[in-house]
Amino acid sequence: MSGSRYHQRLIISWDQLHRDVRELCQRLVERDIKGIVAITRGGLIPAALIARELDVRLIDTVCIKSYERMEQGGLEVMKGVDHDGAGWLLVDDLVDTGRTARAVRDLLPKAHFVTVYAKPEGKPLVDQYLTEVAQDCWIQFPWDMGVAYVEPLIDQGKR
Repeated sequence: MSGSRYHQRLIISWDQLHRDVRELCQRLVERDIKGIVAITRGGLIPAALIARELDVRLIDTVCIKSYERMEQGGLEVMKGVDHDGAGWLLVDDLVDTGRTARAVRDLLPKAHFVTVYAKPEGKPLVDQYLTEVAQDCWIQFPWDMGVAYVEPLIDQGKR
């Protein structure tokens, strides 16, 4: 983990992410949703899962770059949308410090903003989230991990 900012780690598996998104969808099922705007890149997979669970066919993206590996960098809006978000669901995987959330709120002030995970600093900027995570916790998402064979200890000693 990087520097002094992160002191904990939370590993999210594909199964856990899917369960969490389905639980979030239970809270959204009664909403009338025109479409989904996913915040790239972290919001893409949760948005796809939400679209499936709620049968939403219209999906767009807002492309914002704010992280370089585990470090927050400058905020760059690479692609916006041409509406104010009324009737739309805005989706991201995580709200952390709120820098990205503030920028997206400016672009889509009328969207209903949801994240799967929320940290204390960013939590007030979203309309709904499922799970609160400590501010000093790095979340390891499944798309950032790979499965690898680990040789049994007994075999390692034979080399």
